[in-house]
Amino acid sequence: MNDAAPAPTPAPAPRRARVRAPELIGKGGWLNTGGKELSLAGLRGRIVILDFWTFCCINCLHVLDELRELEEKHRDTVVIVGVHSPKFVHEAEHQAVVDAVERYGVEHPVLDDPELATWKQYAVRAWPTLVVIDPEGYIVAQHAGEGHAHAIERLVEELEAEHGAKGTLRRGDGPYVPPEPVATDLRFPGKAIVLPSGNFLVSDTTRHQLVELGPDGESVVRRIGGDGQFKEPQGLALLPDGRVVVADTVHHALRAFDPVSGEIEPLAGTGRQWWQGQPTSGPALDIDLSSPWDVAWWRGKVWIAMAGVHQLWTYDPETATVEVAAGTTNEGLVDGPGAEAWFAQPSGLAATEDRLWVADSETSALRYVDAEGAVHTAVGTGLFDFGHRDGDAAQALLQHPLGVTALPDGSVAVADTYNHALRRYDPASGEVTTLATDLREPSDAVLAGDDIVVVESARHRLTRLRLPEEAVRVEAVAHRTQRSATEVAPGRLQLDVVFQAPAGQKLDTRYGPSTRLLVSSTPPELLLAGEGTGTDLARELSLNPEVAEGVLHVSAMAASCDDDPENEYPACHMHQQDWGVPVRLVEGGASRLPLVLAGMDAEGAQ
Repeated sequence: MNDAAPAPTPAPAPRRARVRAPELIGKGGWLNTGGKELSLAGLRGRIVILDFWTFCCINCLHVLDELRELEEKHRDTVVIVGVHSPKFVHEAEHQAVVDAVERYGVEHPVLDDPELATWKQYAVRAWPTLVVIDPEGYIVAQHAGEGHAHAIERLVEELEAEHGAKGTLRRGDGPYVPPEPVATDLRFPGKAIVLPSGNFLVSDTTRHQLVELGPDGESVVRRIGGDGQFKEPQGLALLPDGRVVVADTVHHALRAFDPVSGEIEPLAGTGRQWWQGQPTSGPALDIDLSSPWDVAWWRGKVWIAMAGVHQLWTYDPETATVEVAAGTTNEGLVDGPGAEAWFAQPSGLAATEDRLWVADSETSALRYVDAEGAVHTAVGTGLFDFGHRDGDAAQALLQHPLGVTALPDGSVAVADTYNHALRRYDPASGEVTTLATDLREPSDAVLAGDDIVVVESARHRLTRLRLPEEAVRVEAVAHRTQRSATEVAPGRLQLDVVFQAPAGQKLDTRYGPSTRLLVSSTPPELLLAGEGTGTDLARELSLNPEVAEGVLHVSAMAASCDDDPENEYPACHMHQQDWGVPVRLVEGGASRLPLVLAGMDAEGAQ
């Protein structure tokens, strides 16, 4: 006879909100499917993860890398579908999306949605956003930003068990069909320098190697590091000792290449991505980096365009240390002392004696650091304005520039990537002109004698141009990011950042508050109250009825850890996202603005 008390019945798991997933539509059609059109109905029985991305966005590229392991491990039950939702005009071009899918090694189907039709159907507000759809076609989770792969894998395992038991899970091969490989000497090259020998060294990004070309810029002399030593390398800089610093972007590291001996050695980074709260200075090989995109030698140090965290860092070869030089990690365009400045994906650097020029890609801006470390903007106004307009720098427009080159006369050439142009800014006159058009995604340029050699990334080649005496005449075009504005009521607006810790985790409060919320606006007059930093993810804002429209900038962060009291050192995860929400003030508009960081907005789903 067993007198033991019966085991307590475990509490049922909380029911997930069930919202039917809208169908996938996009005027650009499907990529990576062998020409076949996909539908959610045809994917019924599979777990579908929608990845809303755009190829300019560094956070989107991080998420592509985060998902690769999950994609491989659950290939017979999970179908990842990239929904390409453009920010810039160039990103709405179908061929540009085709190029980006190859450039970044996307190995799942991609829907090209140039008019943001599916983006609107799913009420997405940020790049990147992940939406999980169960095998019966219902949305079960939404996550904005990076760092959610662990939570999604846990959810996938739960869905596999649940729907396997119900008989609604269908296993098998997925719909991905790889494109045919193309033979070229370079494939989406990123940056280039001239070696002391007169040869060119090029970062051959998509093939994960460096390529040395002869002085003609075409003849291949040798290939370096195609055996896993690099992963999507970008920036190159020549050191005084003859070695080359390489920004090993996806490895989150700097490496040194010796052109004489051929040796490659690590300089900085651990191979892991930097997250908020981690050290930002110290021994270079002990500090995590985040997508270093370009490097330049200036004032005795290697300056690093740390695109992944919107900052500039430095590496000191004398002490073998790194530290932050400028930027707060907030994304935007704010000038001032280095410690207070904001950048947005700095991607190109060029040094002169008294200035370090910066191509700040997401703000479509040309900026510089002066000898005292202060940050200034020469061209550009912010995250949402871009175009191709010459003239006085105060009103000139660029579109997502990735490179900048110092010219002998004191001016600079800008690789104006999404305008397919080479532009020139003259600090003496304050004028912006166009040097050349009909390039294809130029990402860098380097001087070679009287010529300028442009890295035409999407034409997979170096293109030699004679520096023109006169500028090319270009019809001015101005754009704003095309996203539907959210209609909100003037006055009180309740901002709720929705965050639900993943199953098996809880908010990490061991060392104080585990959440942070930063709110600001463009124009600043839009917010009468509610701006600034706090720890509560809910905040009451007051909107100025005298301002008809603007953008609310919201940055949220939450830290969660495994909820296991027996584990003294639980695994912890950071969740973070920046939103720029266009709003229009109208009577009768919404009084609540929900932004989903992780989970489901239960109030909105009712």
